Amino acid sequence: MMTTQKQIRAAFWQAHPNADRRKIKDYSGTGRMHTTDTRCAFVDFVDSLRRNGQISEALADRVTL
Repeated sequence: MMTTQKQIRAAFWQAHPNADRRKIKDYSGTGRMHTTDTRCAFVDFVDSLRRNGQISEALADRVTL
């Protein structure tokens, strides 16, 4: 069972080696964020971990890419 955000991010990048790692300007233009495809893949990944009991619901709610 994964217990840290760092473990989840590492598992995501390992499971998705071809995911786009570059960052783009955020919507307000003040910061950087991952592309939409990468963010959607991460959310699906986290949701599947939670549904399979690999992470707690509390951790799923707070993990960020």
